[in-house]
Amino acid sequence: MIIKIIKGFLLGLTANFIGTYLYVYFFAPFSFETMMESAVEKGFMGGLIGLGAVLNLLLFFFFLTTKIYKFKKVAQPYEARGVLMATILAALAVMYFEF
Repeated sequence: MIIKIIKGFLLGLTANFIGTYLYVYFFAPFSFETMMESAVEKGFMGGLIGLGAVLNLLLFFFFLTTKIYKFKKVAQPYEARGVLMATILAALAVMYFEF
């Protein structure tokens, strides 16, 4: 049970990082490193983390759903709890960087 929650937590953190990277890659005029430095200096790092957390929503519902089109799968509530914990950590990081 604990291993499944940790797995979901790590996947949630990874999804958050990938979401942040994809947002910067597609919508920022600078490279990822330059954008992260600028975000810390100018104070919009919390916004980037928040936008990256959108992928956690997809991952959360993927773990809770039991049917994807014609395919049936087992719901994974412990992994969904881990993703929820990663989302709460992202929310705390947003609060830290914004205030």
